[in-house]
Amino acid sequence: MKKYDALYIFAGQAKDDVLENAIAKAVAEITRLGGNILSQEVLGKRVFERPMQKRESGVYVAVRFEFDPASVRELVNRYRLVEEVFRVRILAVDERREAKLAAQAEATAKRAALKAEKEAAEAAATAE
Repeated sequence: MKKYDALYIFAGQAKDDVLENAIAKAVAEITRLGGNILSQEVLGKRVFERPMQKRESGVYVAVRFEFDPASVRELVNRYRLVEEVFRVRILAVDERREAKLAAQAEATAKRAALKAEKEAAEAAATAE
């Protein structure tokens, strides 16, 4: 199993209940083919730079999942049959890059904590 990021565009989905059903249907295709959903996030409605197929805007949804690499093509082909999915882009997650970004975020958090601690100590010293 390999990790993937998918970006879905649901065009014309204005109501929350309709959008939730469309997202559930799209995510069900992943689980139906043996994948595991790790996270999903609705990024919101955005206007297209130029109209596509007479549509002006769409709701973007990001999903991270684990999936068998041999079945990705089949998954993309199934999305062509799902009417609610206007566009989908599936990208493999680079584990080395993810580890490096996590290490950088951790180092940044440590630096911020040390800086806050130092400033608190300086403020306490000037208050006395």
